[in-house]
Amino acid sequence: MGTYLYQLGVPIGVCAEELNETRPEVIRDVHRQYYGAGARLIETNTFAANRHKLARFGLERSVDAINRAGVELARTSVGPDAYVAGAIGSARAAGRVNVSRADAEAAYDEQMSALLSGGVDLLLLETFYDADDAEAAVRIARRLTDKPLICQLSVEADGAAPDGRSLDDAFARLADAGADIVGLNCHSGPYGIIRSLEKLRRRGELPLSIFPNAGLPAYVDGTFSYPAGPDYFGENALTLAKLGARIVGGCCGTTPAHIEAVAKALASFRPEAADDAAANAPPLRETVAVRAPAEPIRREPTILDAVRERHTVLVELDPPRDLNIDKFMKGAKALHEAGADAITMADNSLAMTRMSNSALAYLVKERVGARPLVHIACRDRNLIGLQSHLMGLHATGIDHVLAITGDPARFGDLPGASSVYDVTSFQIIKMIKQMNEGLAFSGKALKERANFLVGTALNPNVKHLHKAVERLEKKIEAGADYVMTQPVYDPELIVRLHEATKHLDIPIFLGIMPFTTGRNAEYLHNEVPGISLSDDVRRRMAGLEGEEGRRVSLEISKELLDVAMERFKGIYLITPFLLYEMTAELTRYVRDRAQSRFPLVPTREME
Repeated sequence: MGTYLYQLGVPIGVCAEELNETRPEVIRDVHRQYYGAGARLIETNTFAANRHKLARFGLERSVDAINRAGVELARTSVGPDAYVAGAIGSARAAGRVNVSRADAEAAYDEQMSALLSGGVDLLLLETFYDADDAEAAVRIARRLTDKPLICQLSVEADGAAPDGRSLDDAFARLADAGADIVGLNCHSGPYGIIRSLEKLRRRGELPLSIFPNAGLPAYVDGTFSYPAGPDYFGENALTLAKLGARIVGGCCGTTPAHIEAVAKALASFRPEAADDAAANAPPLRETVAVRAPAEPIRREPTILDAVRERHTVLVELDPPRDLNIDKFMKGAKALHEAGADAITMADNSLAMTRMSNSALAYLVKERVGARPLVHIACRDRNLIGLQSHLMGLHATGIDHVLAITGDPARFGDLPGASSVYDVTSFQIIKMIKQMNEGLAFSGKALKERANFLVGTALNPNVKHLHKAVERLEKKIEAGADYVMTQPVYDPELIVRLHEATKHLDIPIFLGIMPFTTGRNAEYLHNEVPGISLSDDVRRRMAGLEGEEGRRVSLEISKELLDVAMERFKGIYLITPFLLYEMTAELTRYVRDRAQSRFPLVPTREME
């Protein structure tokens, strides 16, 4: 429906489902064209008519009206020999899980109820990229009705379900949940879906519903087009039927001409003859569910290994905002020599454009011999870019990362840039952990496991610390391995933070950032999100400039370190304005104080 409306002149970006009410004649005409071409199962124009998708257009309160209108249009546009299927897409969207499971389930219940009240003959759940999401939707549908229920997943051509399990397993679980018919649609053209069906071991146990795309889309001169023509589509429809498809349709890029070709190709097809041939065919080659290979052997200890034994120091050094890396590399070398356990590099912090932290991380690793820790912001990359970025880090042996949301682009040096935010920091943590299981974001096997150590951020400079800790606990549930905090400038807050987090079983690296001047201190306190200075610190820094400002700032930082080291083994130093001499001095201070005040007690194993 959506791509055909686009071909008819409806602009991309318009809410197609709203047309049920604003331009019903257009939707009615589309239904009539497909019915005239031979379609006898007609989907309502309601694929994205759930509250979360409609909210993009301010239509979240129109779910019932839009879905009921969709049913009425389909029913009155076709003959009595056609079935009307209530179309339902995922409320969580491909790869995005920013809608909670509970909210998605409430949206399914609401939309399904509207479609059933409108009088559909069956429900069709389609284009589900998350098999668990699909299963949940099936269970809700079964709770609401005993009408026929179709559930279709979208998968890649390797035959694996979105979460990496085999299609046999995914289909069986959907059937157990209550689906009468299972199948595939979208994402692939006929070739890819045929390859997936050929890998099914239990083909024939359930009727299959298959709606391929018309090939892969091309975008030329502002226009989308699909290459697979009607004749090719019709030929492949016959192949799909022989592989067990009992409902064959078309998804993106297919037109009434494609459906007409399918109808002609299947006009004389006898399912029982195909079933007899399949029963007498040699057994399919045994296949197994997609499994990730063994965990790779880590070549060197991690910061987690270090922090279990002693005070461990992470030092942030911002990538340059120009093309000269000399000072940055000198700083990385000085910090490494001072004893930093890792050099952390922000990902365009404060939305200010900087050199790629992954490129600099590789140089730090190869030229300096220091361990890099790379921040990954959700702001600048969509899901494709995020996974590609992580795959590149894995290839270069960079396995320490910090997952953060990222400051909005409109506040940076390129305010016209888009903030992507395909996922939140919670979701990217889960996705990175999925790569550690050998699975891509899509669920496709990666042939080996990644071995990322994933950090998360905590801002303790808030009014209600317990709420920040509750949020942190959810990040830990998502898979975070360690925590790095925003800078803290109040000794009492350090004590409270320790009390609030001592029940957690992952290390916390307490953030401390020295100032450069009194004005710098006031700027951080008043203008930078997530940073709050104590009155004492502001008083001591007031009016200080140059060398005197840096001297007093280092004194304050050391006093904070004294308090922090009594309670946290992890220290996170943040270098201001590439003044790495300041954080190098603080790193040495931590090292010296750790040896004098917290000597490493030999264990029997060490002896």
